[in-house]
Amino acid sequence: MATFNLSHQRYIPYHTHGSNPKCQKWSNLGLQLCLKNPIVFHGSFGKSNIAVALSATGSGIVKEVLPPAFNSSSDPPTIFDGIPKLYISYSCPYAQRVWITRNYKGLQDKIKLVPIDLHNRPSWYKEKVYHENKVPALEHNNQVMGESLDLIRYIDSNFEGPSLFPSDPVKREFAEELLLFTNSFYKAVTTSLKEDKMNEAAASLPFDDIETALSKFDDGPFFLGQFSLVDIAYAPFIERFQPFFLEVKKFDITDSRPKLCVWIEEMNKIEAYRQTQRDAKEHVESYKKRFST
Repeated sequence: MATFNLSHQRYIPYHTHGSNPKCQKWSNLGLQLCLKNPIVFHGSFGKSNIAVALSATGSGIVKEVLPPAFNSSSDPPTIFDGIPKLYISYSCPYAQRVWITRNYKGLQDKIKLVPIDLHNRPSWYKEKVYHENKVPALEHNNQVMGESLDLIRYIDSNFEGPSLFPSDPVKREFAEELLLFTNSFYKAVTTSLKEDKMNEAAASLPFDDIETALSKFDDGPFFLGQFSLVDIAYAPFIERFQPFFLEVKKFDITDSRPKLCVWIEEMNKIEAYRQTQRDAKEHVESYKKRFST
């Protein structure tokens, strides 16, 4: 089994697991950490002053200082000043999609991050920025738009950087199918989590669908072979589901799913994504509060 590298440090492999000998089992939830090559040095977002992150771009590694989250006592940033702004929450999976896209395209100096504390959100955000009062939201060309799947497409199409959508018509069609499936996938998994008793068969079905989708193309480990918006759309949710199922439900979503296992390993190699990850323990505690266990 491979687990998402959510403490921003590399896990130590300690034995192989499952039917795929290339898929190594990694220590769970921060145990047996290897302190070599940390990618992010940070305090607790929203409580400490800054977090320093390294992220990948098409031209190499970019060092970025992540600002503290704006809360109800924070003054608003300058709005509609010509600088594109991405309003996010560091803990929101939907915002994480857009954050990953921005990082991968190397737009750290083009699109300014404006993190919002969703538990103590400032009133000016709804009044002056985005009337929906949700994240993510993108301020660009004197307008503010939302919805994560729309925003990752918009950034990919309207900003410089490596393309994240394929030109091959077969892959484009499959990509559209998979992007439409994201909501069904999320609902299927969360429905299984709301059951009083864990129904492993029901919980397995959406992850079986992911395994099948990952098997369609053989020119790379990602959904479309090469890394794309589709991987970005699914990664934040699998990042959260995996540790919760493993720790609380005692259910390994990568068991007998070698493609998913390898996909997780390959995702953890993408620095633009690693910068956006949070500790697995945070995900587990958050989901414990949401779903009765």
